Amino acid sequence: MNDSRVLIIEDDDFQYEIYEEALGKYQLVRSTTASEALKALAGTPPNVIILDHILAKGELGLEYLAEFKELLPHVPIIVVSGALEVHQQIDALQGPRRAHYCITKPVDLHELTRTVETALAECGETEVVRQFEALERSRRVDVQELLSRSTDRLSRQTQIRQMLAATDERPNISALARRFKVARRTIIRDLQELIRRGELPPEVYPRWQSDAEDEAGEEE
Repeated sequence: MNDSRVLIIEDDDFQYEIYEEALGKYQLVRSTTASEALKALAGTPPNVIILDHILAKGELGLEYLAEFKELLPHVPIIVVSGALEVHQQIDALQGPRRAHYCITKPVDLHELTRTVETALAECGETEVVRQFEALERSRRVDVQELLSRSTDRLSRQTQIRQMLAATDERPNISALARRFKVARRTIIRDLQELIRRGELPPEVYPRWQSDAEDEAGEEE
């Protein structure tokens, strides 16, 4: 028997027998109401939840969906019902407290077993790990891009400083922009930073502040 636990919230005995036949290799736990299932979750949590919509005592499964996701946010939930409108199915599959899958009744056993296998393989802890890995990759890309841009800027500023040290002429913003293939305002910011850091004397480009305003106006 597979160690995975499947919580089946279903009040119809015949329907539950169908689940037993199709999912017999898993450890099955049954509740006939959603409120009963919520109380049972204090024990060992399931790996998958199969949630019927029309339940005993007049309960509606979808009305408890948020509570299940609050207690077990990463456990995949498969909603099963023949009474849901299309818009209700779409709503159940959207938002932060959503179901992972919706299956209509009468249940196709092949679809059911395939969906449970997919949920066990790709959702739950596996999904959380995959999300963290994607986040880490995204952060690494962002950091690498930031470092690359910073390195390019420092290299460009070093070259500008060396070029200006060899001449007494006022910097030609447009010529520098073409040389380094950047916007003119980028060159002006480079000059501003060099002057602020004391790597260029203010008299090299004494009008950088007013010129910066003129350049910004030209490019708008």
